[in-house]
Amino acid sequence: MTFPATARADHELGVNAIRRARELTEPVLRELVDRLGPSLGGIGRYHFGWWAGGSGAAGKALRPTLAVLAAEAVGAEAVDAVPAAAAVELVHNFSLIHDDIIDNDELRRGQPAVWKEYGVPAAILIGDALHSEAFGVLLSSGHPGAPAAAMRLATAMREVVVGQVDDIRFTARPWTGEQAVSVAEYQAMAEAKTGALLAFSAAGGALLGGAEAAVADCFDRLGRHLGLAFQCTDDVLGIWGDPVRTGKPVFGDLREGKRTLPVIAALAAGGAASERLGVLVERGVRTDFELRLAAELVEEAGGREFAEQEAARHLAEVEDCLTSLAMPAETRGSFDALAQSLIGRSR
Repeated sequence: MTFPATARADHELGVNAIRRARELTEPVLRELVDRLGPSLGGIGRYHFGWWAGGSGAAGKALRPTLAVLAAEAVGAEAVDAVPAAAAVELVHNFSLIHDDIIDNDELRRGQPAVWKEYGVPAAILIGDALHSEAFGVLLSSGHPGAPAAAMRLATAMREVVVGQVDDIRFTARPWTGEQAVSVAEYQAMAEAKTGALLAFSAAGGALLGGAEAAVADCFDRLGRHLGLAFQCTDDVLGIWGDPVRTGKPVFGDLREGKRTLPVIAALAAGGAASERLGVLVERGVRTDFELRLAAELVEEAGGREFAEQEAARHLAEVEDCLTSLAMPAETRGSFDALAQSLIGRSR
């Protein structure tokens, strides 16, 4: 897929957009976390990396950047989007903290996860606190669009939770046969779990920028397709990503038995490679040889190509949404850069 601007110009626009979003949002996040008090606030600062031994890096800032760009796209100032940008970053981090408990993941951003450092009860409570602060920062802004944005955030969070439950339940289902997870089921789960918050990011930023509901709906669609492109790419990297660059073991998703799009698509494709893969994953993929064989069979059956094509298809939908929205050329370029970075990343 080719976007209008050159790769170099797009990259610079994307970097600048992320930097602006971070600079605007982080002070608000720090203030909100600090007001949770010394005990709970300390746990929050630990999670965000705001402590002496921390990295100081609170993540990619993809969601706040979307909110800021959406506000600018409808003619507002970047600062107008800050309540939405802060809100979505708070609920995103709430979900990360709780996901680490659910998945029993011991590390987050290169340090022990909150539950590992402070215990499960404290991790649950700081997540709950971040969730509540998200709605507080939106509604206390006094912006005319804040109530509508808060309703969209509530809807997005409901979708995220439903998607998370579906993702968990998928692991109890067989890999093959009538009860196997279908491509359509997986995509619906991914839209809810990953796409919903990105949809709110864009729509919430547009609403705080003064956009009407119909325009916000278009930004919602943009965010959903961006989220699905992100998830498709993440699924490919979860099997074939360079561990030096991703920080994850090679074939990591196969090792953990995760239901991801390349595997589900490969199993649904039919043919000799698909059948061999089905026998292998039903038995359990354990050794390094089996992991390599499973990855080869997924690719041979067309699972990798399908996931990459889906990522490109969703990015094309993003471009269509952007084309339908009149916005400054620089803002469009920043959107393009953000979208293009998703399929070229090596996280």
